[in-house]
Amino acid sequence: MTEVTVPDVTIPENVLEDAEMSIPDVTVDKYKVPETEGTAFIRQLKLGWNLGNTFDAIDVSGITMENELNYEKSWCSEFTTIENIAAIKAAGFETIRIPVSWHNHMDESYQISEAWMSRVKEVVDWARACDMYVILNTHHDNSEAYYYPDEEHMEQSRQYLTAVWKQIAENFRDYDEHLILESMNEPRLVGHANEWWLDMNQADCRESVECINQLNQLFVDTIRSAGGENANRWLLCPGYDASCDGAVNDSFVLPTDPKNRVIVSVHAYTPYEFALNTKGTEEWSLDNTADQNEILSFMDKLYGKYVMNGIPVLIGEFGALNKDNLENRVAFSVFYTKAARARGISCCWWDNNAFSGSGENFGLLYRKTSTFPYPEIVQALVKGSEVE
Repeated sequence: MTEVTVPDVTIPENVLEDAEMSIPDVTVDKYKVPETEGTAFIRQLKLGWNLGNTFDAIDVSGITMENELNYEKSWCSEFTTIENIAAIKAAGFETIRIPVSWHNHMDESYQISEAWMSRVKEVVDWARACDMYVILNTHHDNSEAYYYPDEEHMEQSRQYLTAVWKQIAENFRDYDEHLILESMNEPRLVGHANEWWLDMNQADCRESVECINQLNQLFVDTIRSAGGENANRWLLCPGYDASCDGAVNDSFVLPTDPKNRVIVSVHAYTPYEFALNTKGTEEWSLDNTADQNEILSFMDKLYGKYVMNGIPVLIGEFGALNKDNLENRVAFSVFYTKAARARGISCCWWDNNAFSGSGENFGLLYRKTSTFPYPEIVQALVKGSEVE
């Protein structure tokens, strides 16, 4: 087995020194978290950050295989730099999730281009140089042409995901457990009436959940048989659209894994009206019990089905849109992360590049300068994610 080498990197200091707002103290109920290998591993992930709208970009006019690397900056205006990753580490994040779309970087035989794979690997190596955990996934590949979780498209889905994961596993076979692989991003019936709202009374939804079970199992089997460190690494698997309902419904079944190293993957922009709906409310308050209960309710479901039984859970995406409501987002951030950690769950903030001034996005890091326009939110996330 070859040794993985990483570049030298200097971690900057005082990246959050411009913060002007004090972070509120939050008290939440503490839950008994069984001490298992999985819950211990999730504790180490602590707080994560998504390199969003970057390697996941698709459907951009003017980009072909000849200039495919331009996809990386097509949605967020900047190429990723090692300084970006170092700043994230310096701010207190321990984990970086790197969403990657693969279908627009391959030939008809599903062979991923060397240039694309090499560029993804370069950024993974930067994160490892910063001593971070790294999550790689298949992101915007959910379509009828690639993988689509219904019976009609299952053979196509199996072929596509097997081909992609074999190549990823081979290219990263010597990376240790700091590299985590995630089967799919929000697998769902794209274009369906229930694309975002799972209804187990609908036959299409029941069929899709079963197909997702099968595709998660295929993913685990493919990685485990790929050799090298793939035999032992941690794997993330979501339910339908990576929602809490997708994970806790009785028909969702975690794949069988001989190593028992599967983590439940969930995305939760909750409360929706505050966190994700651009036309929703700007308000979220530590004094409002209803605001808190929307968060506590779904976390209790995840705790009750998984964590209390020793099964690890990661919230791989969450966040709150910037609506010129800094104080509200700070309160939300510290409460959300603290409530999750109290239940043995770690969280990864979705970041699609911060811009100066106002604007409805999730960005915390301004990638052009590797600075944080909203250091108070980062401080709140770090404070809430402290492991007590």
